[in-house]
Amino acid sequence: QVQLVESGGGLVQAGDSLRLSCAASGGTFSLYNMGWFRQAPGKEREFVGAIRWRTDYTHYADFVKGRFPISRDNAKNTVYLQMNSLKPEDTALYYCAATTNSEVTGARYYQYWGQGIQVTVSS
Repeated sequence: QVQLVESGGGLVQAGDSLRLSCAASGGTFSLYNMGWFRQAPGKEREFVGAIRWRTDYTHYADFVKGRFPISRDNAKNTVYLQMNSLKPEDTALYYCAATTNSEVTGARYYQYWGQGIQVTVSS
């Protein structure tokens, strides 16, 4: 059983940056593809980005390409979401997730989820 804990969220102004971290425990972190998702009030959970365990290849949703690079540190069992040039529409609850599945862009492919962390961007 893998446990995931997000940290680093908060309230920022438009244009600011935040770095979310997701610490994993209880499994072999380096063997999991790791993803980030977000859910705004009244909206469905949506894919933000993912990083593969074997190649460190990253995938991104179109709305964050170039703004939210993802990285991972297998020695620390941690994956990061660096959020730059934040916009009010980025306000959401952000989740990290882990999967052994080769499909990484859909929430249904992920076996483990963190509890989520709030990011609020004021205009």
